[in-house]
Parts: sequence; structure tokens; C-alpha cells
Amino acid sequence: MITFPHRSRSFGPGLLAAALIATAIAVLLAAAPSQAASITLNETGSTLLYPLFNQWIPDYAKVAPDVTLTAAATGSGAGEEAALAGKVSIGASDAYLSDKVASQNPNILDIPLAISAQTINYNLPGLNGANIKIDGPTLAAIYSGTVTQWDDPAIKAINPGVTLPHQTIIPVRRAEGSGDTFIFTQFLDFATETGVGEPGYDATMSGTNIGTVIAWPNVGTTISWPNVAAEKTATGNDGLVQTLAATPYSIGYVGISYADQVTKAGLGTAMVKNQDGKFLLPTPQSIAHAAARLDPRTPSYERITLIFAPGDDSYPLINYEYAIVSKKQPDAATADALRTFLLWSISEIGGNSAKYLKPVGFIPLPDFIRGLSEAQIAEIKSASNNGE
Repeated sequence: MITFPHRSRSFGPGLLAAALIATAIAVLLAAAPSQAASITLNETGSTLLYPLFNQWIPDYAKVAPDVTLTAAATGSGAGEEAALAGKVSIGASDAYLSDKVASQNPNILDIPLAISAQTINYNLPGLNGANIKIDGPTLAAIYSGTVTQWDDPAIKAINPGVTLPHQTIIPVRRAEGSGDTFIFTQFLDFATETGVGEPGYDATMSGTNIGTVIAWPNVGTTISWPNVAAEKTATGNDGLVQTLAATPYSIGYVGISYADQVTKAGLGTAMVKNQDGKFLLPTPQSIAHAAARLDPRTPSYERITLIFAPGDDSYPLINYEYAIVSKKQPDAATADALRTFLLWSISEIGGNSAKYLKPVGFIPLPDFIRGLSEAQIAEIKSASNNGE
């Protein structure tokens, strides 16, 4: 097996010069056994992760020419289902398994590959370049049908000086099981004070601009949405961007890896109110600040929300991007190939390098989290070599 060193304080060989790490990996790759010949690793799931996998695939073919890596954008819900059913090597998801599902599937691992974010985008003619402000309670009211006009007092109160049109708001949501829906509804849940007790939640929401806080009813990749007459649905992040672009006065939630498409479509990106009451755009800095607040709480099994982190500079909609995989693989060659790919994907000189993450707006795993992911990856073995 190929081992990718890192600079973790808790795992690995400690601090090494980048050149020495690169040399070590080159030597290991050159000496890699041929037992993974003709192995195919199929990935399906998250449309947020899909652009990253599309970058990885051609370059990983040069790293491991005997391994074929494929990817499909089917939504996090489909990725989770396929991984649990053993139909794919990797289920890609923006959402971690629930405690109930994890306990029912003890051989399934949730392995963070990187840290991403979600943007709130809108199509507001004349204001798409203004970065209007929005908060969780107001979004909850929009998606529950309580706030229906762009010039509603709740929106006007947080956008002083902005002339908002008297037009019906058209909320757009995902049609299929989606990790983006999981992230978005968790944010609505936490921001309306119904998420106390969830992993990572660290405060109470103080104040809102609407008279009655909407208690958001559901969290998940697939939920029972409140009935809103004006709403539209779309499949995938690309479909959501296209629907927003074609629908004046709409609003929706989009994975940050589609930021280029959002820009090309001429859509607006909202500043979102965080737990400390600051309105922020998703930047590498605001994403990193939020991650730094909650990463240390990540348990060894790595299932935790990073939503609504405290801190003035913390963007509130960030998350781990997960590979959902089985620790029991059909044979040693497949297990080796899967371990090797996953280790490459989280390496700072492999898949977690700026070359791949910057174009999709992701940030790399911190050393501590990379160490936890490496420890989980080490559990992947052939079914005949699982100590049973």
C-alpha cells in the first residue's frame, strides 16, 4: 500500500519539507505493486463533489494507470444508497450518515475528503451585483411560504438603503435527495433555534427580523417541504443554477463548486448572517475560519456538522465532503486500490492541493482531520482479511 505523508501533529512522520514529501511519494508510486491491475473504482453521488472528481480522474490515471476511476453526479442521497447497497466503490455525499443508519451499517465509513461551502444565490433584476443580505430565519420564512415578497419588512430590515421590488419570491429547491438540501435545512434548523444539541452547535440565536421565528420542521437529504405556491424544483446543482437563471425573482441554494456557473449566469450571491450576527460571503478565509472553530470537535468516526460555526469571521454554510465506503472490500487488490486513491485524494500534494481545490472553492483538510481520515482509510481491507 502507498502511504501519503502529511504534517499532522497527531499522526504521520511530522513536519517535512515539501520537496522531501514529493520525492517520497514519487518513490512509493514507482515501487507500487501491480496487484491493482484492471481495477475499476466507481463513484456516484454528490453533484457538489462531482466537479472535483472530474478534475481528479485524468490526473489520477497518470498516478495509477492500472486503476480506472469513474464518477457520476446523481445526488448525495443516491450516492449514500448506492454505497450502502454495495453497488459502488465510493458514495460521494455532502451529508454524513445519521447515527441510526451508521449503527445499522457498522462496516460503512464516512471519510471527509475536503471542506466545501454552500452559497445562497438569487435572480433579482438590477440587484444581482449588490450582494443583498439574508439570514436563516428569513430564509426559513421564505421556504415555508411566510415571507412571499422581496420587499417584505424582514428583508428590508437587513438591507437598509436597498430598493427591493414588490415581486413574489420564487424559492427553488432540489428535487432529488441532496446533500445540499441537508446542509441548507440544517442551517435553517440551527438558525431558527431548533437545532440545539446537534453536533457542532455552539450558541443560541439572538434576535431576528421577523416577528415570529419559524421553527423549521425537517432536516435531511430528502424532506417533506412546506407547501409554497410559487416554488420550483431542480435536479442537481447545475439544474438549480439553470432554473435560477431562467426565473427572475428566484432564490436558491447552490454548492460552491458551481460558483463559475453562477457568475456566468449573472446571478447574485447573498451575504449570509452567521451565528455572531455578521453578514459574510463565502471566501477561502471565511470558510477556513468556520472550519477552525469546529474541526477540533470532530470525532474519530468524523460524522459531524460544521454548520453555523461561531466567530465573527465564520461563514455559516460549510461542510465536510464525504466518501462513503465499506471497510470490507471484495478482494485485496480492490482494497489496496481504494485505500491508495483515498490517501492520494486527501494528500496536500495530491487531491487536496490548491491545483484541484481552488477552482471549486474548497479548502484542504487540516492536519488533524487528515489524520483521522487516514486512520479510517486504514480500516479498508478485503472481506477475507477483516479479522472475522
